[in-house]
Amino acid sequence: MPCERKPMRYGHSEGHTEVCFDDTGRFIVTCGNDGDVRIWESLDDDDPKFITVGEKAYSLALKNGKLVTASSNNTVQIHTFPDGDPDGILTRFTTNATHVTFNSIGSRVAAGSSDFMVKVVEVSDSSQQKTLRGHEAPVLSVTFDPKDDFLASASCDGSVVVWNIEEQTQVISWPLLQKSNDVTNAKSLCRLAWQPGMGKFLAVPVETKVHLYERGSWDHVSTLSDDLLTQPINVVSWSPCGRFLAAGSVGGLLTVWDVNSKLCVERQKHEKGFTVCSLAWHPSGSQIAYTDTEGCLGLLDGLGTSTADKNTTKPAKDYDDLFDDDDDRLMDEGLSDTKSPAKKAVGWDDDDDDFLVPATGRVKNRGAFLDDENSLDTGSLKLGQDKFGDNNDDAGSSVAPAAPPVAPLRPVYEGPMPTPPQKAFQPGSSPAHLTHRFMMWNFVGIVRGYNDEQDNAIDVEFHDTAVHHAMHLTNSLGHTMADLSQEGVLLACPSTEELASKLQCLHFSSWDTNKEWMVDLPKGEDARALCLGQGWAAVATSTLMIRLFSIGGVQRELFSLPGPVVCMAGHGEQLLVVYHRATGFDGEQALGVQLLQFSRKKRQLISGEPLPLSQKSYLSWLGFTAEGTPCYVDSNGMVRMLNRSLGNTWTPVCNTRETCKSKSDHYWVVGVHENPQQLRCIPCKGSRYPPTLPRPAVAILPFKLPLCQTTTEKGQMEEQFWRSVLFHNHYSFLSSSGYEIDEDAQNLSQKEQQELLMKMFALSCKLEREFRCVELAEMMTQNVVTLAIRYASRSRRMALAQRLSEIALEKSNQMQEEEQEEPEYSSTRRTSSGQPRVTNILDNMMSSKKSAQLSSSGGKPSKSPVLKPLAPKPKTKVPSQKLNVFKQGSISRCLCAFRPKTGFQLWLEENRKSILADNPDLEETDVIKEAMGRFRTLSTEERLLSNQLKLFIFKNDFRSTDLNKTDK
Repeated sequence: MPCERKPMRYGHSEGHTEVCFDDTGRFIVTCGNDGDVRIWESLDDDDPKFITVGEKAYSLALKNGKLVTASSNNTVQIHTFPDGDPDGILTRFTTNATHVTFNSIGSRVAAGSSDFMVKVVEVSDSSQQKTLRGHEAPVLSVTFDPKDDFLASASCDGSVVVWNIEEQTQVISWPLLQKSNDVTNAKSLCRLAWQPGMGKFLAVPVETKVHLYERGSWDHVSTLSDDLLTQPINVVSWSPCGRFLAAGSVGGLLTVWDVNSKLCVERQKHEKGFTVCSLAWHPSGSQIAYTDTEGCLGLLDGLGTSTADKNTTKPAKDYDDLFDDDDDRLMDEGLSDTKSPAKKAVGWDDDDDDFLVPATGRVKNRGAFLDDENSLDTGSLKLGQDKFGDNNDDAGSSVAPAAPPVAPLRPVYEGPMPTPPQKAFQPGSSPAHLTHRFMMWNFVGIVRGYNDEQDNAIDVEFHDTAVHHAMHLTNSLGHTMADLSQEGVLLACPSTEELASKLQCLHFSSWDTNKEWMVDLPKGEDARALCLGQGWAAVATSTLMIRLFSIGGVQRELFSLPGPVVCMAGHGEQLLVVYHRATGFDGEQALGVQLLQFSRKKRQLISGEPLPLSQKSYLSWLGFTAEGTPCYVDSNGMVRMLNRSLGNTWTPVCNTRETCKSKSDHYWVVGVHENPQQLRCIPCKGSRYPPTLPRPAVAILPFKLPLCQTTTEKGQMEEQFWRSVLFHNHYSFLSSSGYEIDEDAQNLSQKEQQELLMKMFALSCKLEREFRCVELAEMMTQNVVTLAIRYASRSRRMALAQRLSEIALEKSNQMQEEEQEEPEYSSTRRTSSGQPRVTNILDNMMSSKKSAQLSSSGGKPSKSPVLKPLAPKPKTKVPSQKLNVFKQGSISRCLCAFRPKTGFQLWLEENRKSILADNPDLEETDVIKEAMGRFRTLSTEERLLSNQLKLFIFKNDFRSTDLNKTDK
């Protein structure tokens, strides 16, 4: 029974997932931990229909156009299929139901629960219920006898029980399973299965084997096993013909047995080894759909059980003459009873020669049987031997005299598979299908949405109550999206058959009495994403368009996107948009990003560049730091930040997965700060989203650049330096945009970076890496280069000191040229590594910024700590600097501001302390005499170095703003 294993695809969020086919086999239906039921037309369906049934969906069953689900609200619900309309609640439990199933004709539903009870409910009249009591732990699974007389159930108490439905009594109980206190802690789900048709056997997975119990006598008549099964079997399922039994294990192995011969006829391994938690046969018996605990859906295709069934279940010998050669040929060509052609390429034929060797003469690929190329499918070989050797009387009929011509196969695409595009979402929000959810969590506050039987409302809470008091809003329009700023709350709802999609803004910072406005989007246009900035609002729609509004409701610009929007974020005058730029393949998302700035001169900073993501991940959060730098997080926990000083590239700054204790744990990001360096997020144990109640606690994670060898002293200092440079780039951006910055904090960051450079310089000197020392000096400021020269001279590295002196002279000339070209309005230096200053002339900045603030804030003061206009500064004059030198220094330092020092004077200043330490009683004249004696003993190279330093110090003492710091 060689078959083809289709590539897995994402279906639901991580957690228990179930699957089934509809009665016709046209649809694959799944449910998962995200509370959705998805209806797939095929495994390649990129846009499956979905029905939200609750916060979590634990189990589902489908029969006669009725879809039954067990959800987290302790109910068993029924929906119409495929429309998905609610059709009532069948039954309730005191805790969640764990498994549901239909009987063979679809008139009854059985459900097991964590409250130890099993209920049997009539679908036509839910008041007709039978309750089966006797288990002493949560129920794992239930299954109906095909004749509808008995019901079997498995429980965490370790027992498998057969019940008489009408009498509501136990017929027999087998203590087969390992005991546990909950379904989540059970070693196996123990999904029981009763053989279709006459219901002769009940299949029970026990450890790594399947026990078969005979109906009526309840004897253990057979055991199905396989040597490759090393982990417990989770679920079993019978083929529609009742001939084959499929099993899925905890280790991801899929096994199919021929129950008559008790031989394994098919083995497949899950592509990632995840636990298989559900199996379902296609009504034709040619496919098996399966799901895993990661929410993925897979398919085994080409099983060909109908052909195999005709092939191996022969009637008595007296009936052989009923079939002639033409009938055999029809069976060879794979025509089933329903006159639908089976997939001959992947099933076996009625010709025994074709079982192991196809008609083309090539041996079949053993990879179709096993992933392990060095192992053989012994079960299949035994089955072939039985067919060749044991049926001597039927030798003429078991081997066809001539193989029929093979029909040409359709070409099969074996290239990369397209990835389903990620749906649009709001950063800082939890999924919309949850009844209690976060609609927004950001720097300003929290927006919660409630949509249950009691209330449909929105609560707005502010971190700083001085911004605004908490608000409770009635959600009569059914808003599903929200954003929050210091000026207002922006809400949006999807369209219905009667109503258009609406955008609603509560402008609470307005100074007039009308603090609310609403806009209807054009017909056929739905809001997909929205955000707020300073004085503006933006909404992205289903027509690939972004509409801009003022915070007061005035329509502004609108523009088109190259692809469907994924999410948006706003901060101050910046708008960040992420959209689908193309179709991704092999699990990758192809996203593009645009960054726009709505300043006086509107401009696009990033225009459609690809957004880097981790392998096989999707975007999970997008936003700005509190200081205004764009950043985002992908589903693998990688946090990336925009590096403006490196051509607007994206730098990874943190990996939240490194701090997760379990694979199922995640961090839900709510904010990023650059000063202090903090990643604010909420730890979510076993899920990706936090619950609304109780209020989750915010954790703070540190940043760390993924540099090499960060365990060494060199690697640690390099990581600290470049992280400091990256996280202080916002000073340059804010200054160039006309905002006032904290100069003390900027100077402190520059001092920190220079200290790290000096430490790395000293370490390189110790390691005798002089070329590396010169590289580090290139990034230093001129004053720190002076210290590096002195350190090199004291370390007796004269060649290094000479090269450093050349760098110092170059930096001095560079600074002098910049001061001569400095404009009337000075700007903050972009970096502290001695690079040229970037100047930005902001004409009439004060008036434009003030008018913008008055119009946007409505007369109220802004709460933002950084958005302040930069006042123009007068050009610094050299005479005033000389005057400061006279006031701060001694007479000798005043003179040095006007005339150069000799090499001996420089050497004396540097070595005065050591001379006084050796001779503390010397007078000033004696100190000079002692120094002259020592100076004469110096080598020619050391004296030459002092003379070269003479010119450098003379040129730079004028421009030094802190001579005391330089002498140190």
